[in-house]
Amino acid sequence: MAGIGGCIALIVVGAVLTFASDWKLESVNLDAVGLIMMAAGLLGLLVYSSVLRRRRVPAALPVVDETRRDT
Repeated sequence: MAGIGGCIALIVVGAVLTFASDWKLESVNLDAVGLIMMAAGLLGLLVYSSVLRRRRVPAALPVVDETRRDT
């Protein structure tokens, strides 16, 4: 899964499984799977935006004193 698009896709698919489907499977709880997918998508968005914000902040440049003292 890469980027914002993948995270949003996880959220959308999870929401569809949780709220819009009425499928019943014996061994799988689709509501729980949908909630897990939405949580993973939200966590991915938070991590991705955190990393993106860190890359955009320029690093502080060191102060260089260019005065020359010849003694």
